[in-house]
Amino acid sequence: MNKPVPTSTPAPAANAAPTRPSREEAEEAVRTLLRWAGDDPSREGLVDTPARVARAYEEFFAGYATDPEAYLRRTFEEVEGYDEMVVLRDIRVESYCEHHMVPIIGRAHVAYMPHRRVVGISKLARVVEAYAKRLQIQEKLTVQIASTINDVLEPMGVAVVIEASHQCMTTRGVHKPGVSMITSHMLGVFRSNPTTRKEFMSLLGASGGNPLHP
Repeated sequence: MNKPVPTSTPAPAANAAPTRPSREEAEEAVRTLLRWAGDDPSREGLVDTPARVARAYEEFFAGYATDPEAYLRRTFEEVEGYDEMVVLRDIRVESYCEHHMVPIIGRAHVAYMPHRRVVGISKLARVVEAYAKRLQIQEKLTVQIASTINDVLEPMGVAVVIEASHQCMTTRGVHKPGVSMITSHMLGVFRSNPTTRKEFMSLLGASGGNPLHP
């Protein structure tokens, strides 16, 4: 007599998107955290907090529903031969640390050296925002922005510098307010040509002072 072959549920693909809980499940999770913190989620001041948090999370983490590459696909070739660097300074960064889920607040500076085509400058800021509005670490965020611009626009080079304050070390842990973290990622001519890299850094400080504190 043949024995039945045991069956098993196939493991999800490594890159499969996680199943998104319902809004009701998300709100119940917030109530659990409120109780764990020591408060009563049914009291007047907190009764609507779970719904507010769910709505806030939709805004904080809108980047998961966004394709950053899509912002860069419409480009312009009528640039009269312009081939110098394009720099966008002081793009506000609002993100959340993936280790403690507390804010990362700072600024990004993005530059690229066009190769035949350019993109609308607002699209560079949107790429920054699309990646920032996810759970992040600053190092990964810096690389993602630079790599996406490089892959889609295929410029001669890309440079990204981010300076940010992390509340995971200013409001908890070592409690060191006023500390900022600086990360950079250089590709193409910004990596291979010291003169180009120096020009980029000097443009960040064109108004005087520290290049990251214009």
